[in-house]
Amino acid sequence: MKNKKLFWIFALSSAVYFTQGIEGLPAQGLFYYFKETLNFSPEKIMLIGSLTTFAWLVKPLIGYLIDNAFSKRAWIFISLALDIVFVLFLGLIQMPLFILVALLIVTSGNAAFRDVAVDGIMCVEGKKYQATGKIQSIQWVSILIAGLFTGIGGGFIAEKWGYQAGFLCLIPIYLLVGLPAYFYQEEKTERNYSSLFADLKRLFSDKKILVIGLFIFLYKYAPSFGTPLFFIQRDSFKWGKMWIGTLGTLSTVFGVIGALLYYKFSQKINIKQWLYYSVLLGGLTTLSYLYYTPVTAVAYDVVYSFLGMFIFLMVMDFMARHSVKGLEATSFALLCSINNLAGVSSNLSGAFFLPLIGLKWLIVLSALTSFLCLFLINKIE
Repeated sequence: MKNKKLFWIFALSSAVYFTQGIEGLPAQGLFYYFKETLNFSPEKIMLIGSLTTFAWLVKPLIGYLIDNAFSKRAWIFISLALDIVFVLFLGLIQMPLFILVALLIVTSGNAAFRDVAVDGIMCVEGKKYQATGKIQSIQWVSILIAGLFTGIGGGFIAEKWGYQAGFLCLIPIYLLVGLPAYFYQEEKTERNYSSLFADLKRLFSDKKILVIGLFIFLYKYAPSFGTPLFFIQRDSFKWGKMWIGTLGTLSTVFGVIGALLYYKFSQKINIKQWLYYSVLLGGLTTLSYLYYTPVTAVAYDVVYSFLGMFIFLMVMDFMARHSVKGLEATSFALLCSINNLAGVSSNLSGAFFLPLIGLKWLIVLSALTSFLCLFLINKIE
């Protein structure tokens, strides 16, 4: 890459997102700890998972701090240092449940700060070089490659040692990410300092942002049924931990292919038109889970990982292109928070409806809610 600065933008974005992906190493071990040691129900595990994502719902506040205090690069260093401290606690000490969940919430918050900071860099530099889609494609290729390690590696760690070893494995990764953060030189920009209230008022009075935010929520929202499918894999299909990890790795490979295709075509596609197609496709693919067997489970994971990543990057690129000048970290974080709020709402509503209507009707309900956002596509400028 001839442009040295652009190289370090790609390198830093890639490294931060790789870290975000590799942080899933303890996830399988934690799931088995909750399910098989503490004997938690699917609903309880889904509730805990929702609690740990709290920081991702207040990303606009994080974005405001990042836009107005220190630099985006400095926040990345701060989050990495705190990450090392907290994973040492999680990896070396057996915590009571409430402290464990509290620390998971805190580490998730660290990751959110790191994510918002690097996304702010992506929006500022990406719009400058007309490369928001390309940068995000590289980001998500990196997070998916990390998923290759977490798929098999996380299964192996869960099988042999448990979740605490997964946390300790993260420490050298945090240290290595500091390298591209050091070499990336962020341009100093003059800030017109204003209050949080004034900045949020500016964002929430922007009708375009409000329409996009509502669209993102309705586009993302559908009652979740992923955790019950995981229970089926373990209890009905009798799949082992290593096979589940291997399948996750295979799906990740196809996700990487989807991300690379978006890298190639990101500047050529009509995003509004493709959003419409993706809504229809999403409803149909959701209904396919009504027929869930060991064979179709593998096929769904592989095919939908490919399609899902292309569509996901298209939505993220759409949000980055509509970030507000001067408030890139805040506005992109706002849209991402709406996206994350929809995800948490999906998880909570799935946990609520599952015991009431059962898995099959939950899948049907999820498919129907996929179409709620269609009426807004034409209103997006």
